[in-house]
Amino acid sequence: MRRVTTGTPDLWHHFGRSRADSDRTVPKTFHWSWGQNSGPGPEILGDLTGRCVGDLGAGAARHAAHLALLHQPARVIAVDASPAQHAMAQDLYAHLAPRLRIVRSDVVAHLQAMSDTYDVLYSVFGAVDFTEPRELLPAAATALRPGGRLVFATLAHYVSGAPAKADVESANIPAKTPDGEAATMRRWVLQEHVWTKLLDEAGFAEITTDVLPSTTEGTRTADTLLMSAHRRPSQA
Repeated sequence: MRRVTTGTPDLWHHFGRSRADSDRTVPKTFHWSWGQNSGPGPEILGDLTGRCVGDLGAGAARHAAHLALLHQPARVIAVDASPAQHAMAQDLYAHLAPRLRIVRSDVVAHLQAMSDTYDVLYSVFGAVDFTEPRELLPAAATALRPGGRLVFATLAHYVSGAPAKADVESANIPAKTPDGEAATMRRWVLQEHVWTKLLDEAGFAEITTDVLPSTTEGTRTADTLLMSAHRRPSQA
């Protein structure tokens, strides 16, 4: 899902592995909510027929596979920096090529190399959560065609219940190295007005937000902040 700095352990090595062992299907749909069990689905992205779509921090590429198989895009590019997640996605969904392209890359570097390419970019608790937003959002604007759309789901608050940050700062969250040792990774959980300001500064307009209340119970539940924005048209 996500951005891994070269030379560091792959902190996404264990993520989704048990599911991949038992479920190799293309999902029939997906949801934007944290619990993945309620709220709007892929229709939020609009009509994708003939469009170029990018999944930022695609993980095992389940969302990307759904779009590629069932929504008739020209192509979906599933981008993830994690070697383990890339390998898992290839194992599960390489057969959906060429409509689905699975790319192992730092997400910012990938976007910077894809100027004016994408019609739609999205992230479901993916790279937007785990990448410095002052780097990622301008790169996303660059990669979108004028008027192109970015949609992302992120935490509205920490799963502990602590409020989102009122400034552009990350927090360290628990993770594990491939050999199981305890580690941490950075995650950006920001208040709505902070994301809005960052999007505006990065070149986005028509910014909309929605909060999807959690419908799950337990100690690791959270509301979802769903945001959408369009790259500003080129100025004449």
